[in-house]
Amino acid sequence: MAVTFSKWKTPIKEQDPEVRRSNFKEVCLGYSIEEGMKEAARCLQCKTKPCIAGCPVAIDIPGFIKCIRDGDMAGAAEVMNKYTNLPAVCGRVCPQETQCEELCTVGKMPGFEPVAIGKLERLVADWKYTQEKAAADKAQAASKGKVAVVGSGPSGLTVAGDLAKKGYEVTIFEALHAAGGVLIYGIPEFRLPKNIVKMEIDAMQDLGVKIRYRYGYWQEHNDAGDHGRVRCMLHRCRRRGSPFPGRTRHYAERCLFRKRIPHKDQPHARI
Repeated sequence: MAVTFSKWKTPIKEQDPEVRRSNFKEVCLGYSIEEGMKEAARCLQCKTKPCIAGCPVAIDIPGFIKCIRDGDMAGAAEVMNKYTNLPAVCGRVCPQETQCEELCTVGKMPGFEPVAIGKLERLVADWKYTQEKAAADKAQAASKGKVAVVGSGPSGLTVAGDLAKKGYEVTIFEALHAAGGVLIYGIPEFRLPKNIVKMEIDAMQDLGVKIRYRYGYWQEHNDAGDHGRVRCMLHRCRRRGSPFPGRTRHYAERCLFRKRIPHKDQPHARI
């Protein structure tokens, strides 16, 4: 069978280096729908679907790519929604080159680059969030029960979204003043804009997920008691040492790590 598509991924627009060196805005600007359809046409729609085996959440990758190819963005978003709660985040920061794209059949062909699966995932998610907000697919009216999730990082958000879709009443208890965990505090704006994380979290709240902020472990342990199940999705951050002299002095610690951390007696105190 003659190959009729490009060996190379469809080029994607980025900020000009002369412009981006003076700002912290996102570097990659994403595909247009037309560019996405062109890239989606490179997918072979393999019967074995090896790319799915490389995806941590087993998204039906050929399924949503076929929808993009056919111009059915709503269909692509519907496929994606079945498998992931953070498509706009994963489309930007997930290491596709060592996961789904590494197993892509097109990429195994001599001289060919794999399909840009991550960029296509981002396209679908960004398209979804630019549409007029439809009625959220809330869980069934009769809740299956209450679940408390401790921590609002990627794991906590994922399990909260999945449980809400299954009909559970979910409350997330977060120690800090904003949800997102490493997505907010660990990834720079030019790689993952904060407004993208906020859109994902807002979509989850539209499903009925509640988030309670500034809760320390002792508060979470007590207040989660009326929930039937508790899921702990904690990521403990370990501070890295600094090489400069005087780093162990108390005032240096205060300057370097001025972060809102709840205390048992002073919930809003700063260290």
